[in-house]
Amino acid sequence: NRIFHLTKSRGLRVIFYEIKKIMHVMGAESKKRSKPSNSDEDKNFEGEGDGLIMSKKPRTMSPSKSILPLTSYGEDDQSEESGEVKVENEAESSDDKEMDFVRKQRQVEVRKDCPYLDTVNRQVLDFDFEKFCSVSLSNLNVYACLVCGKYYQGRGRNSHAYTHSLEAGHHVYINLRTERVYCLPDGYEINDPSLDDIRHVLNPRFNMEQVIHLDENKQWSRALDGSNYLPGMVGLNNIKETDFVNVTIQSLMRVTPLRNFFLIPENYQNCKSPLVHRFGELTRKIWHSRNFKGQVSPHEFLQAVMKASKKRFRIGVQSDPVEFMSWLLNTLHADLRVSKKKNSSVIYECFQGELEVVKEIPNKSLVEKKGNAADHIGGNSLDNVLRETCRMPFLMLGLDLPPPPLFKDAMEKNIIPQVPLFNILKKFDGESVTEVVRPSVARMRYHVTRLPKYLIIHMRRFTRNNFFIEKNPTLVNFPVKNLELKDYIPLPSPKREEKLRSKYDLIGNIMHDGKPGEGFYRVFVQRKSEELWYEMQDLHVTETLPQMVALSETYMQIYEQQQ
Repeated sequence: NRIFHLTKSRGLRVIFYEIKKIMHVMGAESKKRSKPSNSDEDKNFEGEGDGLIMSKKPRTMSPSKSILPLTSYGEDDQSEESGEVKVENEAESSDDKEMDFVRKQRQVEVRKDCPYLDTVNRQVLDFDFEKFCSVSLSNLNVYACLVCGKYYQGRGRNSHAYTHSLEAGHHVYINLRTERVYCLPDGYEINDPSLDDIRHVLNPRFNMEQVIHLDENKQWSRALDGSNYLPGMVGLNNIKETDFVNVTIQSLMRVTPLRNFFLIPENYQNCKSPLVHRFGELTRKIWHSRNFKGQVSPHEFLQAVMKASKKRFRIGVQSDPVEFMSWLLNTLHADLRVSKKKNSSVIYECFQGELEVVKEIPNKSLVEKKGNAADHIGGNSLDNVLRETCRMPFLMLGLDLPPPPLFKDAMEKNIIPQVPLFNILKKFDGESVTEVVRPSVARMRYHVTRLPKYLIIHMRRFTRNNFFIEKNPTLVNFPVKNLELKDYIPLPSPKREEKLRSKYDLIGNIMHDGKPGEGFYRVFVQRKSEELWYEMQDLHVTETLPQMVALSETYMQIYEQQQ
């Protein structure tokens, strides 16, 4: 043992380790041979109970078959038994004709005392990135070194984690899937409650009672570096031009039913979509109160987004948060719905409303397309238009801004116009006409027939042509609280025993700063426990006044219906 611990060479340490193990096993063999042969213990010895392969011939043991390893270095655990010793069964093929069976048993010792626990360095642990081995780039049986924070595959004798434990002298590893902690190269499992905080950071957990009272929490949390952070108000790392993802995630985290659904993994455990599970993990990390640091990196979620969107949204390329929000909500709904007949999910329960669309097509365009078939279709000969009425669901409403003025004022500066939100909301009153050119020239009327619990509206600030992208700088004046829609949009009367809910409060406001095609996005969000507003831009989180929310070029908003 002294030679083993004093030796620094990796090759010599492996040799001494094997010699120590052989001597230990040979001592156990001599003890068993000294016992009477007619006892029950000897019968078990001759069978498969101890994992030894014996034939009916006289007992002759070759060196390769006589040694029973104390510890196994398999790639992963196969059983979940409790106790001081865990026995794991493994099927193994063999070409030897004299073998009667090929099953052997492996033993993994469980110890509560480990001399290397003081080497665990929580400052370097980061479980936000993809669970891939840093050497082989494999995602199978990945272990994290709790001393340096790097990921290595397996814990077998030929694995990268085993090699790292001998080369670097780092001995404590956690399985990123099973959350079990092992000491390498010794191979025993460590059962110590002091490691529970690491397991909670690796996989945050919430019970139903915690989720219900989450909005009542006013307590700050402290990170390992001594900084304070608010659970749910943590910054998101901008990996490379991914601020459009960060502002979308931060605004969706204010939608209480959506957040509560994803905080409990049992709600979507049968879903096979990686995007759903990565979104759930990110939600739990944002709202976790025992993080080692005051920010979260959405790296795994972005990888799932790139794969699910077929690189439509990817790291390093700036995209539109409105397009990303629309894609994300529709993709999550398609992955979460139980069946096509029962077309419902937590996404539709929160955001889905209904529109009545009246489309008026002039008769001239019909003549060009279909000859005189307008009367046959049902066109009205009095006003020479064909009316088509249909109802369609919506997840967000797009509002048109008035065009900016072309001329400068006396100070040679562009006049930045302002418009009230109620003026541009008249598009959905059922009377205002919106003219469209594509796919054909038509006059459209929109009427909201059912309001959602959470209303998403976006202002169409950017217009594209063949040459460049133009941004409309018009400021929109809107109320932060008590947005009453029934005064501006005629709503259908509610059913009996139901109350008309048409008042909304703002919970998230995304804005764009800078030139079109460049610039950056930031978001104002509300913390419900204290009704305070925070400005969030990637890793920066600062408290702000409610009056400051309306003084920016707002791009997308989320309103919550008053209950």
